[in-house]
Amino acid sequence: MIKPERQSDHDQSGRRRRVTWGALLVAVVLIGSLIGYGAWRRGQSSAMAQQTLKHEQNMVPAVRTRSVNATTNPRAFSLTGTTEAFENATLFARATGYIKERRIDIGSRVHAGDLLATIAAPDLDQQLVQARAQETQLEAALEQARANEQLARSNNERTSRLVGQGWQSQQQGDTDRLGFAAQSAGVRVATANLAAQQAQVSRLEQLTGFERVTAPFDGIITSRQVDVGSLVTADTATGTPLFSIARTNTLRVQSYVPQDAALAIEDGAQADVIVPEIPGRTFRGTISRNANALQAGTRTLLTEVDVDNTDGTLHPGLYCTVRFSIPRKRPVIIVPAEAVIFDERGLSVAIAAGGRAHLRHIELEADNGAEVEVKQGLDPGERVILNPPIDIADGMPVKDGAANDQTASTH
Repeated sequence: MIKPERQSDHDQSGRRRRVTWGALLVAVVLIGSLIGYGAWRRGQSSAMAQQTLKHEQNMVPAVRTRSVNATTNPRAFSLTGTTEAFENATLFARATGYIKERRIDIGSRVHAGDLLATIAAPDLDQQLVQARAQETQLEAALEQARANEQLARSNNERTSRLVGQGWQSQQQGDTDRLGFAAQSAGVRVATANLAAQQAQVSRLEQLTGFERVTAPFDGIITSRQVDVGSLVTADTATGTPLFSIARTNTLRVQSYVPQDAALAIEDGAQADVIVPEIPGRTFRGTISRNANALQAGTRTLLTEVDVDNTDGTLHPGLYCTVRFSIPRKRPVIIVPAEAVIFDERGLSVAIAAGGRAHLRHIELEADNGAEVEVKQGLDPGERVILNPPIDIADGMPVKDGAANDQTASTH
């Protein structure tokens, strides 16, 4: 009974060993398959990466180019400016008194000599009356001095003859002679006093003339500081301002030209003025004057452009844009700003020639924003690459895949 039991145990143990070895074999096969598949996938990925890298290395980028040409056309540039009245004056009181009459207000158009206001100055008027009366007195005193001089002359002539004949003493002759000299001096004193009084009368007459405030030139009243009844003084330090007048039939437009263009500014050249609030209209002006000295802080030249404003469209104080046009001293090449490369080496552009890119260092004449003016580094007719690749290098193969035959715009 014991022996059959041992045989059964032995069979069961054999079956367990076979199952275990089968499972191990399946596991080994599965692991080997996974390892093989991973190695195959890795080989495939490596091959694809190598193929992609080779494709990228052999790929020739397509670039857009534009042909550039030299130009000698005048350089045009725009600067901000401000309109100013051609003449501007503030009228002060030259006579002390009260405003008796005011005929104008702000915005009134006046002509030279028009009466603007009158000042009541009774004290000044009385001073003029008194001065004229004193002038009359001095005129009478001069006539009296001349009569006395004539009498002294006659006495001196008569006495001098009698002294010579011995009928009069020498003392009487000296008395009459010196009396005549004194009367002649009196005439000169009276003449000088009259001249001084006449000057005083003339001064007061001029001051009373200032009671009438008139316009010094044609223009517009831009401010009024007094009204009827206002007290005004004629003191030179604290005089009362009455009105401000501006001549606006011609306006000065002031603008500051930078140093790179200042030396080319010439009086008599034309300039255009544009006001943003008046669209569609350009005001023609003439460069009439400049400061002939650059400001030390900004290195700019104050330039004035005269603009005809007979119709009164423009007003002093407007913000505007002044468009200048100055001749070029030498030809320049216009290049789009999108073609310029800026790096540690400075400014350069890439040109496409013979299927390759060639880097060229350039020197700028001016930067106009969307375009730059190149004075050295390029030749007319060469094709510059627009928006060059970031990794572009000298000699790099390129393909002009989207060539634009339009030349760069000129100014």
